[in-house]
Amino acid sequence: QVQLVESGGGSVQSGGSLRLSCTGSGTTYSTYCMGWFRQAPGEEREGVAAIERDGSTSYADSVKGRFTISQDNAKNTLYLQMDSLKPEDTAMYYCAAAPCTRPLARGVWGQGTQVTVSS
Repeated sequence: QVQLVESGGGSVQSGGSLRLSCTGSGTTYSTYCMGWFRQAPGEEREGVAAIERDGSTSYADSVKGRFTISQDNAKNTLYLQMDSLKPEDTAMYYCAAAPCTRPLARGVWGQGTQVTVSS
């Protein structure tokens, strides 16, 4: 069973940057597809970015050009570099992992890390 732990959230002013990390454990971690989701209070969960086993990436339109997803397989760690942050990026951010044949939303989730962007 894969387990995920996020870190790196915090408070930052508009225009600032943060890097989120998600460290995974479990024998099957290296075979999973990974991604980041976020959820703001009163809002629906939103897929932010995803990365496939071949390294291909995808992003929500709202973060394209500002966020970058990457992974370090040697460290079992997934990253989300967030630049040019906006107040509307404020949310709880979660990483998720699932077999690549299954939707990420139905995979394993971390506990979340809060990101707050002030104007």
